Amino acid sequence: MPLPRVTVWNEYRHELQNPQVREIYPDGIHSTLAAALRAAGLEVATATLDEPEHGLSAERLAQTDVLVWWGHIAHQEVSDAVADRVQARVLEGMGLVVLHSGHFSKIFRRLMGTGCDLKWREGGDRERLWVVAPGHPIAQGLGEYIELEREEMYGEPFDVPPPETLVFVSWFSGGEVFRSGGCYTRGHGRIFYFRPGHETLPTYHHPQIQQVIVNAVRWAAPTPGAARAFGNRLPLEEIRPSE
Repeated sequence: MPLPRVTVWNEYRHELQNPQVREIYPDGIHSTLAAALRAAGLEVATATLDEPEHGLSAERLAQTDVLVWWGHIAHQEVSDAVADRVQARVLEGMGLVVLHSGHFSKIFRRLMGTGCDLKWREGGDRERLWVVAPGHPIAQGLGEYIELEREEMYGEPFDVPPPETLVFVSWFSGGEVFRSGGCYTRGHGRIFYFRPGHETLPTYHHPQIQQVIVNAVRWAAPTPGAARAFGNRLPLEEIRPSE
């Protein structure tokens, strides 16, 4: 099976506006993620909000097997037309990996059908991501947990549908817990939400966080399956009126 073609999408606003973020991600969060995926042997392109069509033209999406999404302060600037286009591709079979504050993105909220709200706190909590589905492909190569010395806290309740598979549950030093890694299917597309990744912290440089994202991309990639057929159909057999 060929390796999945990946597009990493990022608002790319914090890095241009905030020197602290720019110091951590001088070429953008998308570049850091793309480098980790390329190091794993994947074919990767990047796209950002201020490109024409947000970098997500019909042609680009047609060449994308898995879309990785990071957004935060400009969710409403994503056009409805592009959100429609991404949603249609997911339903057709494109994988989607949504990171951190992408839980409030137009596309994730549409696909979940809920508000996707949660509790949060910026205070540098310690985060421990427990692997609660150790046999899942997204957990491949990990130990029992991932420890992050500093991260933004997200806390329950998380207003999303129950994941089909929950891979990670986070504990924070302030006492909260959170469903930090959930798998979904919409149409033919696989979706994975992964919580860590506050922009002012170097989370995406962490080798195990990178490993999770690589694993998630491989898991979310389309797999061969039966063709779907909809609409009015002629009968396969002759229908005889009952006597």
